[in-house]
Amino acid sequence: MGQMHVYDDTQKTCTVRGLPVTSRRGTSLLSEAGSQLLVQAIMQEYDVIVLGTGLKMVQLCPSILTFTPPPVMMIRWYSSECILSGIMSVGGKKVLHIDRNPYYGGESASISPLEELYKKFQVSGPPKSMGHGRDWNVDLIPKFLLANGQLVKMLLYTEVTRYLDFKVVEGSFVYKAGRVHKVPSTEAEALASDLMGMFDKRRFRKFLYFVLNFEESDVRTHQDLDPKRTSTRELFRHFDLGPDVMEFTGHALALHHTDDYLEQPFLQTVNRIRLYTESLARFSHSPYLYPLYGLGELPQGLSAVYGGTYMLNREVQEIVMENGKVAGVKSDGQVFRCKQLICDPSYVPNRVKKVGRVIRVICLLNHPIKHTHDANSCQIIIPQTQLNRKSDIYVCMVSYAHNVAAEGKYVAMVSTTVETSNPESEVKPGLELLEPILQKFVSVSNIMVPLDDGRRSQWSPLLALALRGPWCMRGVFISKSYDAATHFETECEDIKDMYHRITGSEFNFSSLRREQCTLSDE
Repeated sequence: MGQMHVYDDTQKTCTVRGLPVTSRRGTSLLSEAGSQLLVQAIMQEYDVIVLGTGLKMVQLCPSILTFTPPPVMMIRWYSSECILSGIMSVGGKKVLHIDRNPYYGGESASISPLEELYKKFQVSGPPKSMGHGRDWNVDLIPKFLLANGQLVKMLLYTEVTRYLDFKVVEGSFVYKAGRVHKVPSTEAEALASDLMGMFDKRRFRKFLYFVLNFEESDVRTHQDLDPKRTSTRELFRHFDLGPDVMEFTGHALALHHTDDYLEQPFLQTVNRIRLYTESLARFSHSPYLYPLYGLGELPQGLSAVYGGTYMLNREVQEIVMENGKVAGVKSDGQVFRCKQLICDPSYVPNRVKKVGRVIRVICLLNHPIKHTHDANSCQIIIPQTQLNRKSDIYVCMVSYAHNVAAEGKYVAMVSTTVETSNPESEVKPGLELLEPILQKFVSVSNIMVPLDDGRRSQWSPLLALALRGPWCMRGVFISKSYDAATHFETECEDIKDMYHRITGSEFNFSSLRREQCTLSDE
């Protein structure tokens, strides 16, 4: 099993696999362990340095050094940067993580105990009725895993699933005409559903049969349609699907968050529907999974397998460039050299642009959501057309059944892409589904995307002088911000895109080689 060596700068202790190591005098072993580890980290040249500790960047790192927060607060991370460094590490790359925060995850952290969530949002409490604070593990950006989706395949590939327990989300629902309807998961449910009329059900059945038998490489399954040229709207017309069926199919099954997909080639939509149905087939009543104790368990499981190299609570003063290419990172006066750099948008504000905003509202409840058959976990999608919007509203809920809340309590999230100057009013339809709400925590964050892909960009002295920093930085690869969706598929697409930009090759599990790792029986 991989070891994680830790120096806790606040508590003055050194830790290996969570076991404190102290001297006989009860003093810190910084000089014996922490300092040696820091010197080793400085002297080495890394293949990749990762700034930030999100799930896109942090999982599966090789071992060396960590600075951790005080044990009073447990803030765990799951953002997508984890996976990228994990893939690099599995491929034999040497990876170092540096984070300015004293905790993992940034905006995508998992927070425990409950008191820290109240402090973060500057809300007084919690009341005693909320139970013991350490019974809560609240994800700031909760997302479900599709059972046959890309993230699950990545976790299976890394074998971290041996150290994690997942629970099937109990239901998937869609909002229509002011009511919550269950997305059918069996043929009997489909026949009984009032999401579509009898004739629509027959047409939809033919369409679904086409999707399930579709093979991109076999033109005999295309029904004289070109999957790379024929639009999705034309595909729906081919099967004479009405507006209600189109909305249900595009948003509840294909999980598109806007209607832009209708004018795009139908290949992606067909693949998305296949993914949903294949995920549903694995567990019959829902396509979604969620880990017990929350998403913060994912990187902990990965660290248990492969160890970790992290330096927290360290400011980054400079990204060191040589001849227009990244050469290292200067942190607290020390330079750590690397060949490539991966970071989230917050570390390079002059290399990203704002393309939108997301509002997220965390809600604490003492009851399941109405009209969900008392489900302890579920997702509800409110399609954009139901509210005359441009993007969907998402509602997801988990509970004490997942060990993320006190007994009898539930944690729900309402999120959407901001379209007006009053974001909170936009999520009101989702919040109304949750009433009564014990406590809510509102956050609005920017959606940032990189200005270039980090591969071909060249450093320009004139632009650097004008912008007080390097305008183009070759070898610096920047992730995107999280979207409003309550599933990981968008993040996985970003990971695959970054992998392609970093390595020059498409992400393919069969092309990756796992380095041999000695596992103990502990």
